[in-house]
Amino acid sequence: MDVDPWPAPAKINRFLHIVGRRPDGYHLLQTVFQFLDYCDYLTFAIRPDGQIKRSGELSGIDSDDDLTVRAARLLQKTCAIPMGVTIHIDKRLPLGGGLGGGSSDAATTLVALNHYWQAGLELSQLAELGVQLGADVPVFVTSQAAWAEGIGDCLTPITLDESWFVVLVPACQVATATIFNDSKLTRDSQPITIQGFLAGDAGNDCAAVVYRRYPEIAAAANWLSRYGKACLTGTGACVFAAFADFASTQDVLQRLPERVSGFAARGLNRSPLQARLQREITDA
Repeated sequence: MDVDPWPAPAKINRFLHIVGRRPDGYHLLQTVFQFLDYCDYLTFAIRPDGQIKRSGELSGIDSDDDLTVRAARLLQKTCAIPMGVTIHIDKRLPLGGGLGGGSSDAATTLVALNHYWQAGLELSQLAELGVQLGADVPVFVTSQAAWAEGIGDCLTPITLDESWFVVLVPACQVATATIFNDSKLTRDSQPITIQGFLAGDAGNDCAAVVYRRYPEIAAAANWLSRYGKACLTGTGACVFAAFADFASTQDVLQRLPERVSGFAARGLNRSPLQARLQREITDA
C-alpha cells in the first residue's frame, strides 16, 4: 500500500445560481468551484486478482455504494484492466456537507488508478468518465478552480483570490435531492458573467430553502455573519466566510458556539491532487 497518500481536497462553491432545468430533470447551474487545503487522504494497494475492495468502514456508506469503489470499477471496465485494488480512505471531510468529499474521493481514485494501472487515459477522458459518477467529479479530476455551467460539468478555468476561510460544520447532513426537489427553490435566476461574479453580483439560490429546512444551518450562518460574509457551499450543510489571514480565522474559531464544529483552510486554485500525481511520475 502507498506510504504517500493521495489527497482528495474539499471544494467550496463561491456562488451557486440555478438558471433552468433540463427535460430530464437535471438543474442547469452557474457556479464557481475553488479547492481548499483540507482533504480526505486515500491509499491504494494494487491487487492481481481483479477484485475492487474498500478497507475499513465508513459510517452510512455501503462499500458497493462508495464512489471510490464505483470509480475504480468504472475505470477497470472501461479500459479492460485485469488488476484490482484495495482502497483505504482516511475520511476527514464531513458527509452531506457540500464540500464534495465523495466526488473528490472518486476523482482521486480515477487519477491514481489511471497511473497505477497504466490505463493511459488523458485527464479530459477521466473527467468524461467522472460525469457518470457525479456532476462535481470533473472539476476534481481537472484540478483547476473553475467557472462551471451546465449541470456543473462545463468548466472554464478561473483564477481567484486564495483567501483563508473559516468553514463551519453544523451537526446535520443535507440530502441534495431534497433541496433540488423543493417546490420553493429558485430555478429561474438570470445568467450572470464571470465579471458579474467577481463584482459581487452573486449568491446561493439554495440558501433560502436550506435555511428554512435546517434551522441549525441558518443559525451557524447567522453566527458566522458577525465576522464576515457567510455563504452556503453547494446545498450545505457547511457555511464559510473569507478572511485575510490565518490569524483571523483562529480568532473566529476560538469563539465557536457549542454544538458547531469548524476548521480553517486556505483556498487553492490548483488542487494538491495534481502535485501528488507529478511527484509519482517523477519518482517512477
